[in-house]
Amino acid sequence: MTSFITIREYQTKDKSEVINLIRLNTPKYFAVEEEKDLNQYLETERELYYVLLYDQKIVGCGGINFADNNTVGKISWDILHPDYQGKSLGTKLLKYRIDKLNSIDGIQKITVRTSQVAYRFYENLGFELFEVKKDYWAEGFDMYNMEYKNKI
Repeated sequence: MTSFITIREYQTKDKSEVINLIRLNTPKYFAVEEEKDLNQYLETERELYYVLLYDQKIVGCGGINFADNNTVGKISWDILHPDYQGKSLGTKLLKYRIDKLNSIDGIQKITVRTSQVAYRFYENLGFELFEVKKDYWAEGFDMYNMEYKNKI
């Protein structure tokens, strides 16, 4: 049987499932205090946010925010259920958003801020590291600032 994968825009009714995804990834990928940050993001800072459904179950999420007069697209809050990691679903969700950004007039640069535990994922998909800030997200979670270097 083939599994059915869908990416759709986040809806407020998805919030508890998205919050559950960060909990499932704490403390391996996120610090405990980041759940509060994600909650605030979903309430007040979200611009474009998507959920990835695998057989109609939310197993991933990730967003896009804009900066510098909408010339920079920022990949934000990528989270994937631990049971679904390593199955190319995160890659599919990231490429979906890169394609979305490439279709928007005026976008000149795509960036992502991540940590040392996930930066290789982005590096393998065309992002280059240009800055590291130690203990930025929380103690032991450094910020890795990266820029997409493939053709926009």
